[in-house]
Amino acid sequence: MLAGTRPEAIKLAPMAAALTACDMRPVVVASGQHPAMVAQALSAFGVAADESLIIDRGDGGQAELLAALGPALQQLWRRRRPGAVVVQGDTSTTLAGALAAFWAGIPVVHLEAGLRSHDLTSPFPEEGNRKMVSQISALHLAPTQAARRNLQAEGCAGPQVVVTGNTAVDAVLAVADRSAPVTAVGLADVLARARSGESRLLLVTAHRRESWGEPLEAVLRAIRAVALGHGDVEVVLPAHPNPAVRRQVQDTLDSVPRVHITEPLPYPDLVSVLAASTLVLSDSGGIQEEAPSFGVPVLVLREVTERMEAVEAGCAVLVGTETGRIVEAASALLARSVPEMVLRREKYGRANPFGDGAAAVRAAEAIAWLLGVRSARPADFVYAPPPGLGHAAAAEAGVA
Repeated sequence: MLAGTRPEAIKLAPMAAALTACDMRPVVVASGQHPAMVAQALSAFGVAADESLIIDRGDGGQAELLAALGPALQQLWRRRRPGAVVVQGDTSTTLAGALAAFWAGIPVVHLEAGLRSHDLTSPFPEEGNRKMVSQISALHLAPTQAARRNLQAEGCAGPQVVVTGNTAVDAVLAVADRSAPVTAVGLADVLARARSGESRLLLVTAHRRESWGEPLEAVLRAIRAVALGHGDVEVVLPAHPNPAVRRQVQDTLDSVPRVHITEPLPYPDLVSVLAASTLVLSDSGGIQEEAPSFGVPVLVLREVTERMEAVEAGCAVLVGTETGRIVEAASALLARSVPEMVLRREKYGRANPFGDGAAAVRAAEAIAWLLGVRSARPADFVYAPPPGLGHAAAAEAGVA
């Protein structure tokens, strides 16, 4: 299993125990793309990398990363050849790992296969990466039926496409169930106020490269307006580590009361904030997958999303990055009373179109089937929404 970024590590971590339970030995490889963040994310699940590649990132560009990873992976697999290589999602590590495995004649297993925005420029370069990986994968572990349909439209069909659900749901539920104390300075007090009903918490994450610059500035203006317009709202915004992005966030929001700009949060802390939130504003794909498990609506700060299942299930609303549209949608959702929010969570609970917490088990069973360790292919995950859930968030936000 190859992980280069924090989201990859989070989504691969539940696979370790599931593969072991299927009589296989998982080997976790940290690619060196974001080494510190991968180690931190894995540690939240009691997992550590078995192999850590040391690569020269040079200027941090995509070409240099691919050029460094290819030979490093080739050498690793000459020394320790795997039965299959599991790559996750759509990062540069994913593409490099899939290519290196394919060239070495090792079956490629693509976890979270079939996501599509149908726009090669957004997200960039992720949309292109995942389409290329699909063409050389031996096993496609699709998170949803919609992802399976995307693969079928591109000629990837048959029993080698298994709908598993998304392991992001496994991860977020496992961490939430532990109820570990938060470690970020000052965050415990913010969470205590939100949980007691003294305040309403908004989680904001905006990190995608296509959002940097003016789109991010428009989002920040909206956050400022929402915070100033609702005296009981507190905002937690983990700032991107890029100095220019962080400076932009601070310039716009530092003086705004009840807005807490933090360092990137450890995953357990992020889950705690998410679970206590009234509303999330995010351009993150992972947040769109995780928030429905807590009944928290998401305003998606993007023009398109490859996770339309959340929108169609009423868990999310596409609002883009226009200031007025964000403020309008957030204000409409915040106009609901606290009791209404409690009733929403009690009614819909953990109904999540992206999974039921057993995706890693299905994925591991599918890999065991591919390798001949087990004779039966697992049954596909099918989402069954609770009555009345469809388009709930969009209706409540006043957005068609």
